[in-house]
Amino acid sequence: MMSLDTSTLYLMAALVAALLGLLLLFFGRQESIDALKWWGAAYVLGAVSILGWVLIDGRIAAPIALAFSAVGFVACGMVWNAARIFHGRATNWPGILCGALVWSAVLLILQPGADMLRMTIGAGVVAAYAVLTANELWVERRKAYKRRWPTIVIPMLHGFVLMLPILLGDILHADAGSFANSIWVSVFTIELVLYAVGTVFIIFMLVSERTISAHRVAALLDPLTGIFNRRGFVEATMRVIAREAGANRPVTVMILDIDHFKSINDRFGHAAGDEVLKEFAQIVAGMLRVTDLCGRIGGEEFAALLPCPIEEALIAAERVRDAFANAGLVVDQTSVDTTVSIGVADGPVGTELDVLLAAADAALYKAKRSGRNRVETASERPSPAGREPRISDVAAPRAIGIVRRRAVGMRELRV
Repeated sequence: MMSLDTSTLYLMAALVAALLGLLLLFFGRQESIDALKWWGAAYVLGAVSILGWVLIDGRIAAPIALAFSAVGFVACGMVWNAARIFHGRATNWPGILCGALVWSAVLLILQPGADMLRMTIGAGVVAAYAVLTANELWVERRKAYKRRWPTIVIPMLHGFVLMLPILLGDILHADAGSFANSIWVSVFTIELVLYAVGTVFIIFMLVSERTISAHRVAALLDPLTGIFNRRGFVEATMRVIAREAGANRPVTVMILDIDHFKSINDRFGHAAGDEVLKEFAQIVAGMLRVTDLCGRIGGEEFAALLPCPIEEALIAAERVRDAFANAGLVVDQTSVDTTVSIGVADGPVGTELDVLLAAADAALYKAKRSGRNRVETASERPSPAGREPRISDVAAPRAIGIVRRRAVGMRELRV
């Protein structure tokens, strides 16, 4: 039976770890991801530690051997710390150095002949770091299990392989005569390479998943105002409408259009117009509830969906109108009149979004015709697709007067 040379296997493991580490450092620098830099540095240190052990082979003084072995445990701590940083947690230096300190104490305290006990404690320390790493990678439990299972299986499998000598120590020791020269060392070295490759696979899977998620979120947000764009608003509101319909609860939609916005651009420039849009978006988001959704659906036109009866939505709409009218914006020492017209519409439970938006748009048109700076509701109450529209009990448009007016200090727009 062909035997595997232990030194060759260790050398292969060191080269693989070094190459993977350099790859992670490169991508971490390119993408400015601190976690990748930590992972890369950990792999490089691990390679240095393995090479040190291969070169030592009893030929180097004990203090130097101690330093090389301690580096390997620091690398394990850095892998765990990289997983922490990836999830936004702070660097834990005591945790990084703890394994190396424990191993150093073991080498200094135990007798030279206690190889089995020394290797068992070392394997236990590395397995503990593997379990901690798996726990950190499993933190984001919002993800689907089928997408996340490798993040816990691979580190846990690594820890199990390391601790298997403890479970089967007597059998392995009796079979090999010496743990340091047993077949287990070859098995562990091969597993170390597989673990290194598997962990890098996990790392790039997580980074790719986060990048895709970030790009998807960016595609749903308006870059100027930071709230939903049309696509994001439609996707989010359709889910809310379906949820509320399942619970037999009503929803209300409003469309908000800044009055005379073109004249603001013409008088003060587009930079000032952008500041007005951002200010208005902040007012809308601030005046609505956490459960309400709002978005910029085009130009100076915004929309909101409120999971509540229309009576409550009218109060919220008036709150937005009043706050924007009293925003007190100033450009180049000139006061800017800021008003908004709002159309509000509701419908029977299950009414589709496009039907509600059409009704709210009709109400907005009424508000514009009636003098702007006001809130109006639709004359006709929309109905779900496939049903005949019904006329609301109040046939005439309902104009909502001023409910509340706040004194807001004048502030200069930075453009």
